[in-house]
Order: sequence, then structure tokens, then C-alpha cells
Amino acid sequence: MMEQLKSGKPQHIVVYGTSLSSGGNGRAWMDVVEARIAEEYGDNLIHYTLAGKGGMWSVWGVKNFEDSVIAKKPDAVFIEFGINDAFKEYGTSVALAKLNLEYMIDRVRLYSDSCDIFLQVMNMPIGKSATFRPDLSAYYAMYREVARQKKVMLIDHYTNWQNILDQGEEVFRQYVPDGLHPNKKGGEEVIAPEIIEFLNLNVTDK
Repeated sequence: MMEQLKSGKPQHIVVYGTSLSSGGNGRAWMDVVEARIAEEYGDNLIHYTLAGKGGMWSVWGVKNFEDSVIAKKPDAVFIEFGINDAFKEYGTSVALAKLNLEYMIDRVRLYSDSCDIFLQVMNMPIGKSATFRPDLSAYYAMYREVARQKKVMLIDHYTNWQNILDQGEEVFRQYVPDGLHPNKKGGEEVIAPEIIEFLNLNVTDK
């Protein structure tokens, strides 16, 4: 994607996932990322689509992948479903979540071997939202493992969020008021900078 931008070719990013990356939550950080890329390469070269849906998980992600992602002809795809795959009531095992994630990666590669794939490990929940996701760490570990195995890029936000949580729940809730969804401050000050740094670090790789 970055190499194409450097060559002056317009790029379309499709962001696919849960409520953490759809609607206003997704716009909070993608607007910053888009603006930073536009600043570097020009306004008319980059645009994005938020294709995910709040409350959804990877089973939904697979079922809707053709219409929500492939049909939009992406040049890059961001994927995160770990936070809701870990939601106990959905009954999605780590093994099934892994199969679903691998399917989405393979489907993107079938569509285009030049489409960049970015997996994202998002924040940890706290309070009641955490109790509904007792095994979240296993799902996030799976994302890291799949990124290595499938040789796709991983943007891991977890350490940044842990550093904030280590300062205390009161500080964490300034960025994640309901204990689950980062607000505009969280999107702009925690998520977006990590993505921007990652893209800059990988600018010569793609």
C-alpha cells in the first residue's frame, strides 16, 4: 500500500471488525490515519471504508466477507474480531476463531496477492465487559500466532493500553469510559499513533 501511494496510485483501505473499529469508534482513529497519509502523499490518493459492525464476531465476519470486504475492492484490509470472539456467550472457541481468521486472510490473497493485510490486537476490557471475556488473552495470542504463520502484518495495541491501565482504572477510563470501547481521545491518542508509526516503520517494505 505505501509503495503504491509513493507511486501516486490511489489506495482504498477496508477496515473490518467489531464496534472497536466501526462507526464513530472507527472514525476516531481512521480519520487521523487517513489525514496523516494524505499529508504525506496527497488528499486524493487515500480513502477508507468501515465495513464492520458493532456486536459482531468472526463467524459474522466470514459470512459477510464477500459483500463487506471483497466487493469493495480494497488495496489494504484491517481485521480485528478478537474482542468479540472472546465473548463467552457467542461460544466461539479459539480454534474456530483461528479458522475464521485464516479464511479471511486466504480469501483476501485469492482476491489479490498485492492487497496488504493488517491484523489488529486491540485493547483489554475492564469491569463487567472483562468478565464476559475471561479468555481474551488466548484469542489475542492467536492473532499474534496467525500473523506469524500467515506472514501478515500485525498492529498490536495491547502494550500501549496496558501501560495506560497500569496508571489506574481512573486514567484508563479517560480513554475507555465504558470499560470496553475507546472514545475519541483513545482513538486519536492511542490507536491512531500506533498505526501511523507502524506504517512509517514499514514504508520501505511494501
